[in-house]
Parts: sequence; C-alpha cells; structure tokens
Amino acid sequence: MLLAMRFLARLVIVLVVVLLLIQLIPYGRDHTNPPTGSEPKWSSPAVRQLAQDSCFDCHSNLTEWPWYTDVAPVSWLTTRDVNDGRAVLNFSEWQRPQDANLEDVIEKIRNKDMPPPQYRLLHKDARLSDNQRQALEAGLAATWAKDPPGPRGGG
Repeated sequence: MLLAMRFLARLVIVLVVVLLLIQLIPYGRDHTNPPTGSEPKWSSPAVRQLAQDSCFDCHSNLTEWPWYTDVAPVSWLTTRDVNDGRAVLNFSEWQRPQDANLEDVIEKIRNKDMPPPQYRLLHKDARLSDNQRQALEAGLAATWAKDPPGPRGGG
C-alpha cells in the first residue's frame, strides 16, 4: 500500500511538472482576432444571434478567448480548432469564397457534428435545441440564398 501511495505521489509530481513545462511552449497563446471584412446579409437578427452563439467562436474573427485558452494543452486545441474553422467557413470574411458549402454546413448542424461536443460542453448557448437547430439550418439557407459568399456576395 505504501509503495502504491509513493508511486501515485511521484506520478502526480511528474504530471504537474510536465503541465508546467508545456506552458513554456508559445503555440496557442496568440489570441488576436483578425480584422473583420464583411458579414453576410443575414436573413434575420435571430439567425445571426444563433450563429453568434453557436458558430462565431470558430467561424468568425470575433472569437472570444476565455482564460482557459491560455493554458496548454487547451490553448493548442483551441487555436487549432479556431484556425481550422476560420479556414473552412468565416462569417467575418464573407466577401471571400468559403471552402464550406451550404449542404455540408447544414448536414453538420443536423447531425450535431457542429458545434462539436467539446465546445458545447463549455458553452451552454451552443447547446441548441432541435427547434433552434432547425431555425439555424433554415436561416443559414435563407442567408446563403440572399447573399452567397465569395465574389457574388460581400455583405
């Protein structure tokens, strides 16, 4: 029993030291938001609010960076998710072509792949009800039809 306690104590010490050392790695702490270009002409303010609550942190230049996004390894994961999200679909740069198409976006919302589970865990506003999910899908379809991204769009 004593041997197990010593092993556990050493394991905890090693984990704490590793956690402290990884804080020295600078990746994931540059939490600047790029300038906002143009947003889409939203089909309604309610649709924009749903998108803001559930999508903007990863799919816009208006990311909110809570304190825990400064702590590695969470900072690494968050930075990767935001960079990847902005590269695929960015509501703050609607004037440029988007890599995501409407059908893929709606499918991911419908299948509850977006927002991802780890995001919903920490952001209660992103836990959409079925009605909110349907409203977001319909609202994005209407927004996309009203103001498609890229050269023809431009909010």
